Amino acid sequence: MYLGIDLGTSSVKAVLINPDQAIVASASADLDVERPQPGWSEQDPGDWWTATCAALDELAASHGPALADVRGIGLSGQMHGATLLDANDRPLRPCILWNDGRADKQARMLTEASERITGNIAMPGFTAPKLLWVREHEPDVFDRVRSVLLPKDYLRLLLTGEKASDMSDAAGTLWLDMAARAWSDEMLTATGLTREHMPRAVEGTEATGVLRPDIAGRWGMGTNVVVAGGGGDNAASACGVGAVAPGTGFVSIGTSGVVFVTADSYRPNPAGAVHTFCHAVPGTWHQMAVALSAAGSLDWLARTVGREPEDLTSALGETLDGPGAVRFLPYLSGERTPHNDVAIRGAFVGLDQNHDLGDLTRAVLEGIAFSFRDGLDVLTAPLAAPSQLIAVGGGSRSRLWLRIIATVLETPIAVPADGDYGAAFGAARLGLVAAEGADPFAVCTPPAIEAVVEPEADLVPAFAEALHHYRKLYPALREAALS
Repeated sequence: MYLGIDLGTSSVKAVLINPDQAIVASASADLDVERPQPGWSEQDPGDWWTATCAALDELAASHGPALADVRGIGLSGQMHGATLLDANDRPLRPCILWNDGRADKQARMLTEASERITGNIAMPGFTAPKLLWVREHEPDVFDRVRSVLLPKDYLRLLLTGEKASDMSDAAGTLWLDMAARAWSDEMLTATGLTREHMPRAVEGTEATGVLRPDIAGRWGMGTNVVVAGGGGDNAASACGVGAVAPGTGFVSIGTSGVVFVTADSYRPNPAGAVHTFCHAVPGTWHQMAVALSAAGSLDWLARTVGREPEDLTSALGETLDGPGAVRFLPYLSGERTPHNDVAIRGAFVGLDQNHDLGDLTRAVLEGIAFSFRDGLDVLTAPLAAPSQLIAVGGGSRSRLWLRIIATVLETPIAVPADGDYGAAFGAARLGLVAAEGADPFAVCTPPAIEAVVEPEADLVPAFAEALHHYRKLYPALREAALS
């Protein structure tokens, strides 16, 4: 058996798979996010461990013999979080999360070096700018920092006693030389740190240690359970859906949205605010465009009107008739790709008295699709456009939304057959590879495909025209916000 543990923003999920990669069981435990000031986002690292224990306790209660047979564990998790530890490996403050915007000024200070060394614009959500913020605003904390870990790597420390981070997750710190797949002394120095503050950098398929005896004993597991390097959440999801070969990719319609394409070499495009990161499998990289509020925008609308997101989408039916008259800019939390604008906020445009909730829902679905197209266009500037993308995330359950996305992207969208192919499943696959010395490309294969949603060719021109108008709105909204 093999176990994948995914430390998300809203929950910890654990998935057990057997040697045939069939899911045997899964369990999860919820997490809360603290927002002590506008634009801030934090979590207590202790809550991650509590939630992890709760999920594994549930698995032990329901599938104890299967959990006892685990040979390998893979970890995945939310990226960019700054978990600051003292000399005794105790957290010095709550972790500053990926969607925290307080370090905007500090990010601008790092941009030139970051683009040159990491191939990425320094954004406030990344880890390195957060350390500059802590050094400026909490110098007493900064002076006591002895280790900086990413969220899932803090779990690794508690599970194994080892400090390590895989390349795909470490890439999101801005301390990694992406081409060399090694820590950059120049980037560390720019934030007042050294390699002594960093965990060792490993490949996602590499064994980083074994479970501590007391931890293994708690869940009736063996004493030689290997813990793999694992991956950042999106790289692990790519392993879950088999997007590990160059040219393969997926579109994730979760709280945030991602368009992800695997590459066989390091090909940065910082001008487009594209994330160029190492993949979780050796010798590969990936390009990633991120929309900060994807299904989160639909959740916001549903919460505002007192409905469930599924109720809003199902009310529209499944037939795609063409773009609506209302435009929605999904910048509820700012935007990454392609604008890199932490301050921009969302808007509905074109409303009149005849528009109703259905029009607003359709506008939200289309706005996310247009945001994905913005991302895909800059993503493929240094790469060939993918011939197909696999759909993952909760939003992929709406067939109408997939039709909109496929038509706007002019790219077929493959829908996996029923199953969980997310980050926890991908992490379990990495645990299998590390424990058995298996070929990751043979293990991380695509799932069975239930259907392929093709672009609706007769509607492509209409959506292209709507996209043209949508793209005029960001500059106008930005100018209005600054005036």
